[in-house]
Amino acid sequence: MWHVANRLIANEIRENESPEIKTSEAFYAGEKLRPHLTALTGEGGFRALLLRTLALTYPKFPKLRAVHVNADGSLAGWEELCSQLSPAELFDSRVYLLAELLGLLVAFIGEEITQGLIREIWPNVRLDDSDTDKTKGKK
Repeated sequence: MWHVANRLIANEIRENESPEIKTSEAFYAGEKLRPHLTALTGEGGFRALLLRTLALTYPKFPKLRAVHVNADGSLAGWEELCSQLSPAELFDSRVYLLAELLGLLVAFIGEEITQGLIREIWPNVRLDDSDTDKTKGKK
């Protein structure tokens, strides 16, 4: 899922952000997923999914501990994180975070449904079936 996450984050940056990220909405992809996943799991389920995603991300990006999940499932703390990471590190941390989230979705709802959800939310982003392998591109 790393390659898919990389494409999605790059797409979100092109569509929504200036080169210098200074917003609390630094994880647009997660915000786009939130209403769809909340409909499936409820706010508590989505919040739990994000908490697990962050926990899986901490070993690779310990500074993501500055980010926390609000009661509604939104993420907060990006401002602090933006000041601690270079733009490249911030990009990589967002890709890794999204890759972990998508990996959990594959584990819970399956690859086909996850791909359908991605295509519904990002219809103009190219996805190849070979890109959904969870281990590709992960270090």
